[in-house]
Amino acid sequence: MIAPRRFLPSIPSLLALEAVERLGTATAAAEDLSLTHSAVSRQLKVLEEQLGVGLFIREGKGLALTPAGVDYARAVRETLQDLARAGLRIRAGGARRSLDLAVLPAFGMHWLMPRMKGFDAAHPGVIVNLSTRVAAFDFSREGFDAAIHFGVRDWPGVAYLELARERVIPAACPALAGAGHLSPAAIRDLPLLHLESRPGAWEDWFERQGCPAQPLRGMVFDQFAPLAEAAAHGFGAALLPECVAAAEFARGRLVPLVADYTEVEGTYYLVWPQMRPVSQGLRALIAWLEAARAPG
Repeated sequence: MIAPRRFLPSIPSLLALEAVERLGTATAAAEDLSLTHSAVSRQLKVLEEQLGVGLFIREGKGLALTPAGVDYARAVRETLQDLARAGLRIRAGGARRSLDLAVLPAFGMHWLMPRMKGFDAAHPGVIVNLSTRVAAFDFSREGFDAAIHFGVRDWPGVAYLELARERVIPAACPALAGAGHLSPAAIRDLPLLHLESRPGAWEDWFERQGCPAQPLRGMVFDQFAPLAEAAAHGFGAALLPECVAAAEFARGRLVPLVADYTEVEGTYYLVWPQMRPVSQGLRALIAWLEAARAPG
């Protein structure tokens, strides 16, 4: 149930408020909205009267937002953006059921997308929209149907489907790698590239090779894509998950520094909120991914 209509301002009033907060003046807002200055002022006055709260400080011909006005305008901007995104999904999806999935960028690109082509062919009535998220979030506050999660089962209030275990391998560009595979000690002497969401990943890998290493220095990246790009340009060695490494090896930009992958702690899961019923489209996706968990 939504609030009574008397508490819901009109879209033109909200657009006027957002434009004034964003652009700084009613004159600029009027130009942005293709309205007259008086039309914008009228919308703002109607909005204040409806809310019963002063949103502006009028100083001569100038106009400034109160702290309450600034807070409200920013909340309005988020709401307008949500409406615009919802409209895009409706236009893009047409009559198809829509699923909104939050994915980890690298895993989404290299593991999930190749499998989604088959899902799309098998379920033409369902369209899956992908957005990137690199950390857990609150399903009650964001409108995702499901998400890809990496790590352990530490996301409260969700159901889990295991997709893949994490396997990693050191890789570098051919010029840095030289000929043949390298010993762990030789890799340790190379410039090493790090992912900020995987602190200690290199130290853990060296420990598993029987070659303990002190905290290691080097460039730090927030995602695997720029990390792999830096490795391809010779900035150092990258410790890459199998889905990313395989793609880079196929392209010839990077080569493995050791003979095989090492399985490390961490699992990729599909997760979805337990507080909501599982839709028919999500149920189909879960079944499809369960069948697609085999390597390949």
